[in-house]
Amino acid sequence: MNAPAASHATLGARDGVVEEFDDDRGLGTVVARGERFEFHCTAIADGSRHVAVGAVVRFTLAAGHGGRLEARDVSPAGPVPLEPFLEG
Repeated sequence: MNAPAASHATLGARDGVVEEFDDDRGLGTVVARGERFEFHCTAIADGSRHVAVGAVVRFTLAAGHGGRLEARDVSPAGPVPLEPFLEG
């Protein structure tokens, strides 16, 4: 039996903060514990095409194009302390 392709494998849920979001391109960056992960607006779980900068979100990680980890299933996380996510 073959292992699933890396592009379909996801890692556990993480909480982070949206650092930037470009509405024109539909691309954003979320920061979690000092690491930055990109996401596309199609990765927003509720189907919306925008997420506010500074929003606390929960997401999973998956290998994207070129094998880099990217955020998927991005959704509001609710009240979470910000300090652990912003420090490097």
